[in-house]
Parts: sequence; structure tokens; C-alpha cells
Amino acid sequence: MEISPIGTFYGDAVYKYDAPRQGRLFAGHPGRIVLNPGRNFEMALRDLEGFERIWVIFQFHENGGWRPTTRPPVPPKGKDRVGTFASRSPYRPNPIGLSCVRLLKVDGLTLYVDESDLLNGTPVLDIKPYIPMADAFPDAKAGWVEEQVGDLWAVEMSEKFAEQNRWIAERSSFDLESFAQVQLSRGNFSKDVFDSSRRRLTIDENSKTGVLAYRTFRIHFGYDDVARKVVLEHITSGYTPEELHSSEDKYGDKKIHKEFVDLYK
Repeated sequence: MEISPIGTFYGDAVYKYDAPRQGRLFAGHPGRIVLNPGRNFEMALRDLEGFERIWVIFQFHENGGWRPTTRPPVPPKGKDRVGTFASRSPYRPNPIGLSCVRLLKVDGLTLYVDESDLLNGTPVLDIKPYIPMADAFPDAKAGWVEEQVGDLWAVEMSEKFAEQNRWIAERSSFDLESFAQVQLSRGNFSKDVFDSSRRRLTIDENSKTGVLAYRTFRIHFGYDDVARKVVLEHITSGYTPEELHSSEDKYGDKKIHKEFVDLYK
């Protein structure tokens, strides 16, 4: 069997920890699928624009190997892991992903979409229309996932966090608030239930506080187990003073960090 990409997805999520666990949690972050020229895909896209959602079949191009079991974001009660075929884990025998995204418009070979969980640069293998009559089964049982329904936490911002987040957003493509919403809305901070490569989280259960790393910034928050609420308190730089004054700038972002630290000492 030979499969070749028909195009590439481009969007805000660059690193694995940028991507939401479900695309619908990433509304307001449009991306685009650019199909390869010279293959008559213009004709293949005909009549697609009338659909509100499409299925995107893609390749997990940054994952190597697979695992027979996985630790889901919120595991079943009494379990730490579930079988890979009973999960949406990206580490699969064949690294193929499936995402139902919102179609905004079609322009030539470019499809503008939203509510996607794909990483920037993801190879797209196929596109199919989402048809509610055939694809939606709202009463279908969802196994162990049903135990997690209603487990969402409220994520709020302090005035200081909102101000700092706006300052960073005006000077970069970073959106710390959306990232925190995606990563912290499931709560359950008493144990590490998320893939550490995506969550990058440290928790102090005594003080009910935590720090979530987003690239080279750090999001400080407090949480309330009873109210099931997270409050994003403030943002700090992930660089030490010594690192900031070093000439090495691996990520090309030390200038914004220096300005941020000077402003929010």
C-alpha cells in the first residue's frame, strides 16, 4: 500500500504541547490546509464549500513507534492506562490521525479551517465531508470516557495575568491564555495524569498552586479542588538572569523576555 500526502496543514500549534487534546477546544485559532498543485485537486474540492465540517486524515509525522497502552488525559477510575485502540493516542501502529475540523472557506487549493488539533507542518492524507446524518451518533456509548463527562474545570484569569498575556500577544504569536485553558481545564492536579511532554506541569498540593510551562514562559496559577476552578495568576520568564544575559539565543526570543522582565519586575 502506497500513501502520499495530498497537502500540508499550517497553524498556530508548533510543538506537541501546543496542540489541544480535542480540536473543538481550540476554537478561534484558524489554520489552513494547502493542497499540492498539479494533481487536479481543484476539481476534487468542487462542492465542498457547502459543508460546515470536514474530516481530515493526517499523519502523526513527529511520532516514532507505538505503544500498546496509553495514559489518557483523565484515565478511568482505578486505572492508570488504557489500550491504545480504546484511546485517541497519537502513538499508533500506523501513525494516522483523524480530526473533524470546522471549514471556514475554500480558496483555490487552500482550505481555511478552525477547531483543529493538528501541528504546523502536518502532512494531510485525505479530506472527506462530515455528514451529520451518517457521522453523528450522540446516544452512542463511549466506554470509559463517559466517566469523565462533566469533569471540566473553570479556568479564569487575574487582572495581572490578562495584562501580561495581552502584552506578550501584541509582540509575538504566543497565546498563553488559550494554552492554559486547554491544558488545565481537566484539573485532577493530585497526580500527573497528562503526558509530561505536553503538560510540562509542576504542582504544590499543600499551597494549591502550580506552574505550567509554555515554551520559554511560565504560567503561575492557583486552584480550588472543591470549586473545581483554576485562576491564572501571573506570568514569568523561564530564563534565569544569567541565561538572559548570555549571548546564546536558541529560540530567538530573548529580546521580548528582557523587555518583559524589565516591565514586570
